[in-house]
Amino acid sequence: MRLEYSFKGLSEEDLADDPLDQFGLWLAEAVAADVHEPNAMVVSTVDSAGRPSSRHLLLKGITQGGFEFYTNTQSAKGQDLAGNPALALTFPWLDLQRQVNIVGVAERLTDAENDAYFAQRPRQTQIGAWASNQSRILADRAELDRAVVAAAERFAVAVPRPPYWGGYRVQPTMIEFWQGRPNRLHDRLRYSRGANSDGVAWTVTRLSP
Repeated sequence: MRLEYSFKGLSEEDLADDPLDQFGLWLAEAVAADVHEPNAMVVSTVDSAGRPSSRHLLLKGITQGGFEFYTNTQSAKGQDLAGNPALALTFPWLDLQRQVNIVGVAERLTDAENDAYFAQRPRQTQIGAWASNQSRILADRAELDRAVVAAAERFAVAVPRPPYWGGYRVQPTMIEFWQGRPNRLHDRLRYSRGANSDGVAWTVTRLSP
């Protein structure tokens, strides 16, 4: 099962000054390469007992210098973030022998931002947000199906946003761009967030593979 990485490398001269610009370039290349769900990312959180957990979510936007996603805020991940807003994101673009690793802090989006995004969702996913008590135990699939029917009947026309459904913006403190290289001697370039008199500044360092 060993795969030798053979794509081009990544040098400091290749990087944009801002890591969000660099991320945008790599995301565009993943889209152009027809990577399956290029906006899919692994979101890792830590609960009150210090136990980590990870799951795949979809990136829904990059605004105000942060990465945005939406979920049930009463879910396991939502409870984790309520107690500890620190988290990590990983974009596994394996077809391109690349990954991007992000460490940051999550902040809740505003009701206005949540309402605007929820209104754009397909009706069936809006219904699903009401029907699913995310991360809670179900007796069986039929229980969920009944909840979907009940929600559809309750909201026969417009579907409002559930009060427990909303988004997070992850403000990054570290972004690492990882490019596979032969003999497992990968290129790893890390942006670390700092500040100067002009605002946010990023320092780039190369990590040993």
